[in-house]
Amino acid sequence: MPVKAVRENVVEEELVQRVRRAGGIAEKVTVLGARGFFDRLVLLPGGRVIFVECKRPRGGVISPHQILRHARYEALGAAVAVVSNSEDIDRLLS
Repeated sequence: MPVKAVRENVVEEELVQRVRRAGGIAEKVTVLGARGFFDRLVLLPGGRVIFVECKRPRGGVISPHQILRHARYEALGAAVAVVSNSEDIDRLLS
């Protein structure tokens, strides 16, 4: 029997729950006219703000326009993370 693939929304929900348990907020972000914007804006205690892109663990691909957006934000000093599994969330919260 084949292993059922984990969907992106499952990863995103784990992120939201774990950020909440850590005392933070993981806001869903929608920017009109901004294709490929980050999935979540994570705010953690101590003033940490991270733009987070969620991807499914197997086969989740960051598109070229997302790569460009990530690079632009990082060049401005923003924290950017791609989360596709529990280990990625562990790193984000550490």
